[in-house]
Amino acid sequence: MNKREKWIGYLFVGPNLLGVLVFMVIPCLFAVILSFSNWNHLSSLLTIDFVGFEKFQTMLNDENFFLSLKNNMIYTFLGVPITLAISLFIAVILNDKVFMKKTMRAMFFMPYITNGIAVAFVWMLLFSPVDGPINSFLMSIGVNEPPGWLTSTKWALPALVVIYIWSHIGFNIIIYLANLQSISKELYEAADVDGASAWHKFINITFPMVTPSTFFLLITGVIGSFKVFGIVVGLTGGGPAGSTYVLGYYIYITAFRYYDIGYASALSLVLFVMILIITILQWIGQKKWVHY
Repeated sequence: MNKREKWIGYLFVGPNLLGVLVFMVIPCLFAVILSFSNWNHLSSLLTIDFVGFEKFQTMLNDENFFLSLKNNMIYTFLGVPITLAISLFIAVILNDKVFMKKTMRAMFFMPYITNGIAVAFVWMLLFSPVDGPINSFLMSIGVNEPPGWLTSTKWALPALVVIYIWSHIGFNIIIYLANLQSISKELYEAADVDGASAWHKFINITFPMVTPSTFFLLITGVIGSFKVFGIVVGLTGGGPAGSTYVLGYYIYITAFRYYDIGYASALSLVLFVMILIITILQWIGQKKWVHY
């Protein structure tokens, strides 16, 4: 490759690299610096007061931080595995000879690309405790006191988990279908010759062969669920009584409601380190169960 071709390549990737630098790298580095300071973003940068690890010490005694962390853990470790299991089950069915297979794939994928505000509005209506379709159905089958869902401290977080599962199944199904269609038919034919049942074929052929996709979806699912924000803002605003506080929402209100940019940056840095550690642990653990 001569110098001219190199410069042409740089010109093509330059705008994207500049965008990543200006809108991602620099703000991230600035957030790390701010996590060790006191600063109100409505004032000048000259007013930044560096306080060392004070913000991180404050975090250790912050009940809202631990509440947000607990809710995020519940949201992640309920939503992600259930979504993976349901997605794989549906993908296996759709990979077979199913009536209107292409239409069904599109229907499952639509929620994933639907605007978040529209999703929040629809589910707000569905979860309405008074005249919502979900509670109306429950009462029609004999449930006298159906849950209050988004207005209940007990049921608001599970309701958000349901929405997460519904909105992410489509993407997972597409990934699983691509993987399933790459599995050699000869493996299933050999299993049929040996008299293997459908369950044994799934356990010994299908599941091991889709573990790379499962690993990919597990990592991206955990990262995405820890960054959940829009659906919380649109549906519950962290309520009722903080029952749907998650780290992303808590960082937002700390920065833009209480104007404590330093503490919000410290929370963001802790969230980044948590996601990084979980991802590294997943990467190490995948060597024992992922089959390439």
